[in-house]
Parts: sequence; C-alpha cells; structure tokens
Amino acid sequence: MTHLNVGDKAPAISGLDQFGQSVTFDRFAGQSIVLYFYPKDDTPGCTAEACSLRDGYQDLLDSGFAVVGVSPDSVAKHGKFVEKFDLPFPLIADVDKAVVKAYGVWGLKKFMGREFEGVHRLTFVIDVNRCISRIITKVNTKESAAQILESAG
Repeated sequence: MTHLNVGDKAPAISGLDQFGQSVTFDRFAGQSIVLYFYPKDDTPGCTAEACSLRDGYQDLLDSGFAVVGVSPDSVAKHGKFVEKFDLPFPLIADVDKAVVKAYGVWGLKKFMGREFEGVHRLTFVIDVNRCISRIITKVNTKESAAQILESAG
C-alpha cells in the first residue's frame, strides 16, 4: 500500500478545505498532525471514523494534535459532510488525487468480488518536524480517536 515508513519526511499537503480555504502544513505550525485518508464522504465507515475523530477532537487537541482528513471528494461534498456531522477539522478536497498518491494510499481495491481503484483507509501521525511518527494501517473506524491516542503512548 503506502511506500512511506515511520521516520520518513512527510510529503507536503496542499489543497482546499470544505470552506475553499488553503490547507498546507504551515496552517498547523507547532502542532503534530493526524492526517487521515478515507474513501468517500457520508458512507458508513467514513462517517464512523469522522465522528470518532469529532468526538475525540478535544482530547487530540489537548495532546498536541491537529486533525486533517483527505479524500477525493469535492469542496462542496466536504462542506455538506462537515455540516451534517458538525466536524470541527478541515477536510482536503483532493480531487486531482495529488495528496493520496504522494502518500501512497491510492490503489487497487477489492469489494464484493470486483476490483477498482480508490483510497485505502490509513492514518499518518506527523510530528512537528513533519516526519512520520506513526502509520495506522488497520484503522478502527468507530474508535479512531482512541486508537490514535493509545498509539501515542
């Protein structure tokens, strides 16, 4: 799946969030970042993950983490998703798939006997020096925030 490893310099992120505002690492100076990749807004697993991160958002902030989601959905779709579930963090609209490809999370998937290309659900924890400190490959969508906090020690 991803070609990145713990200790690697994190590829730069760049895109527009649900409000059409630019999102880059500069926006989170002095914070570690939970960068989570998910396939599609408003689907069961993706909604569970986003709501877990929403519910654990204050604990993540208190632990020094900013939260940023990334999917190929549009700014408008992200806006509806954020409004519907009251999400307090930015979602990058990676419609050209530049960020998902840079992180190696775009690729062949199988579902119900058919193969297709899509986003593999992964979470990267990126430290203040913009190095990858953790990669969560088996994301528990309903307990994502707790999983991140537990992995932080």
